Amino acid sequence: MTVYSSQGWTELESMNDAELSEVDGAGLGIVLEAFKFSHGTDVPDASGDQARIFKIGGITSTDGRDVDITVNHLYISGSGSNYGRNLGPVNLGRLINPYRIDVVDGNTIGVADKAVLEFAAPAMVNPAQGFDCISASAVLGSGSCSSRPATTDYIGERPDVGLQMNVAVGDDRSANINIHAVSAVIDESYLRLWGDNDRRQMVGQFKLNFYSPELSIHACDQSGESCGSRVLLKDFALELAIGNELQPVFFDVDGAGNFVVEVAAIQQPATGEIGADGLRGSSAPATWDFYEDYYTNPNYRSNLRIGNFSVSDRDFGSMRVEGMLIQHLEIRTRDLAP
Repeated sequence: MTVYSSQGWTELESMNDAELSEVDGAGLGIVLEAFKFSHGTDVPDASGDQARIFKIGGITSTDGRDVDITVNHLYISGSGSNYGRNLGPVNLGRLINPYRIDVVDGNTIGVADKAVLEFAAPAMVNPAQGFDCISASAVLGSGSCSSRPATTDYIGERPDVGLQMNVAVGDDRSANINIHAVSAVIDESYLRLWGDNDRRQMVGQFKLNFYSPELSIHACDQSGESCGSRVLLKDFALELAIGNELQPVFFDVDGAGNFVVEVAAIQQPATGEIGADGLRGSSAPATWDFYEDYYTNPNYRSNLRIGNFSVSDRDFGSMRVEGMLIQHLEIRTRDLAP
């Protein structure tokens, strides 16, 4: 790979929210072609030298022992990687539908008078022009996902993704967790961030679509060869919505230094605004329309569908959770050290 660079000087000036809200540029599109990523293991190399490792430390168990998390293997590969053993290239994004980093006019997405920073995966398309989101052999016109599966002639835009990690509690390093997703698709996922003037906090919306014909979770030894029972999720589809224009998600740090994520409760109607029979005719029309939109808008709801769920040789069949609405959520970290 050849990298060219040039030197120049420019001056950056700050912009207020009103100025940023007028920005309507196309943003930055990102496409990675023939991409392959693999983080190695902490096993010594052929010469006996310790390899570079990725560790997460500073955690203490409830009984006072140090907790050390070592990522032994993290990979993004082309389809058919055999759980990360045979890594190959994959395209991430398409020139006509890339990953995007953009500053969006909030008025166009229901966030009034705000400039919104958006990180977005490729968008969904008309089903006549797209592919089924789950099938690894999907053909054109079978669904609304833009990312194409691999074929004999094309590497596709659906990566195999995997993580193998060891969780050590004190001297006990027996816990090895492996997670693998085959031919994964995240089309129409996004993270949107902006500032709230009243609460003086960072605010956002998070949408994660995750589709895979096979998602597996199991415990193995560090070599990955000797494994326990495998949790296998076939035809996995997660459509998770956290935060929306009516209930954004707030990010904060409390006085004790703990991280707080909150989706505030939806406002309650005033007495008499909703009739006793719940019908529009006996209610304040604007208030009734507000709650009707809130409870019926599919973009506010989350779905989970699993075509087949099995643990080792036990088959539990299909699973489905649809239309889940987060009306209030608060996640707060705690210091568990004694």
